[in-house]
Amino acid sequence: MVEPVYLFDLVDRQRAYLTARQALVAQNIANANTPGYRAVDLAPFSKALDQSAMQLAETNSLHLQNAAFDPRSGDPQERTAWETTVSGNSVSLEQEMIKGGEIRGAFSVDTAILKAFHGMWMATLKG
Repeated sequence: MVEPVYLFDLVDRQRAYLTARQALVAQNIANANTPGYRAVDLAPFSKALDQSAMQLAETNSLHLQNAAFDPRSGDPQERTAWETTVSGNSVSLEQEMIKGGEIRGAFSVDTAILKAFHGMWMATLKG
C-alpha cells in the first residue's frame, strides 16, 4: 500500500530545515573574522528527508537485510571551504552569500507551492 504524501507537512519540514540552515549561514558570516572558526552547514534536505524515511520491517527470516545494500550507508564526504585564512578561519563570504541565495530561492518555491495548493483546496471547498 502506498502511503499518502502530506504536502503541507513536507513543506513545513523543509521550511524548518531552511530556517535552521539560514541561522548557520548567519553564524558563519558573523564569525568571518574569528580566528580558527570553521564554517558549518547542514546536510542537504534530501538526505535529512531520506534519514527520516520509514525502515523496512523483516517479516520473514529469509528476507534480505537491506542495510548492506543501502546506498545511504556510506560515510558522508566533508565539504572543503573555498579558502582558509592564515588565522585558520574557513568562512568564505562568497560561498555564504550563494548559500543564502539558495535558501531564499527554496523559501520562494515553498511559498508558491503553498499558495497553489491552498488555492486548489479553497476551490474544492467552494465547489
